[in-house]
Amino acid sequence: MAEVIVVNTETEAGLIAAASIRALISHKPDAVLGLATGSTPLGVYRALAASLAADPLDVSRVRGFALDEYVGLPSGHPESYRSVITRDVVVPLGLTAANIRVPGGDPETLPTAGTDYEAAIRAAGGVDVQILGIGRTGHVGFNEPGSSFGSLTRVKTLTEKTRADNARFFSSPDQVPIHCITQGLGTIRRAKHLLLLAFGAQKADAIAAAVEGPVTASSPGSVIQLHPHVTVLVDEAAAAGLGNLDYYRYAWAHKPSWQGL
Repeated sequence: MAEVIVVNTETEAGLIAAASIRALISHKPDAVLGLATGSTPLGVYRALAASLAADPLDVSRVRGFALDEYVGLPSGHPESYRSVITRDVVVPLGLTAANIRVPGGDPETLPTAGTDYEAAIRAAGGVDVQILGIGRTGHVGFNEPGSSFGSLTRVKTLTEKTRADNARFFSSPDQVPIHCITQGLGTIRRAKHLLLLAFGAQKADAIAAAVEGPVTASSPGSVIQLHPHVTVLVDEAAAAGLGNLDYYRYAWAHKPSWQGL
């Protein structure tokens, strides 16, 4: 069972997640972070940046792997995930840019981009903590419904719903790419710790399916039920569909002080 923590605000979730990541880096200075993009994890990155500014910690050896990238956006496009990771994570946290990898979205290198990325993750010793959001379709990374639980980094076609959700980051919906390259569900499962965040009523169905629903490729987020170490941070609205909500609150309130996330 995943550890489910219900918070009042995204800021509270960010503080909890950031404290866990900071503890990891303190223990392992060359920790490998799995980096999600979008609006959901921004509170985590902001809280971690504030923590590092208030109480500096050497993060020069920290490594990172982005979950995914759009295919076909020109180099330097502000909404490419390379640009987003640099803007939202690398610069605010003071990470070493050369230590942060993003899947290759260049059409010229796509045939080998997936296998190259998998090899790089293995060479780094695997991901220590993977930050995740979840889409309304239940997708994690860009693994849309129907994705194999054994899938590795590869090119995927985005659903119209996902493209519509991401259109807010572009000047028009037509500018949202149709294809992406994403870590697979099998890749994500290899991370040592999964940290899934979701906020708002629009995510309630996806969270209920991921945490308590049947384990099925129709709900890619349900892959977390197969992982031994999962933390789910949700606000009240996103938690509304959970049947075991009272237990989750009780377990968090009575968690031993020596246990981390």
